[in-house]
Amino acid sequence: MSRVSVSIRLLFTLCLLAASFNHLRAALDHGLLWDYGYGADTPLASRAFWGALSFFDPLAALLLWVRPRWGLVLTLAIIVLDVVHNSFYVAAHSQWLETFYLSQVGFLLAVVAFLPLAWRGLPARE
Repeated sequence: MSRVSVSIRLLFTLCLLAASFNHLRAALDHGLLWDYGYGADTPLASRAFWGALSFFDPLAALLLWVRPRWGLVLTLAIIVLDVVHNSFYVAAHSQWLETFYLSQVGFLLAVVAFLPLAWRGLPARE
């Protein structure tokens, strides 16, 4: 396993654990189906999506080490879905320059750029 792959997976893990902390804190403070401040008319599907990240973010962080290929795929899926989903709310509320959104977009760009390197650095499948 290459050092590059390990370093990239460590970076992804740290980002996912930071996101996990944020989602778990929100769930503890406001409940698992919180609207993240967007109001009572926020659809249940959006609330469930945000709440589910309390489970999927730490799962992806764990999988990056115990099943790296699965972890990389789940990390990519999470951040793509998160940015696409949150972009609708960001657009509706003109929040394009908010820190939470810029950090998600930055993580998406990092995952897209570095995932192939992390993948190539994994041992060959047996």
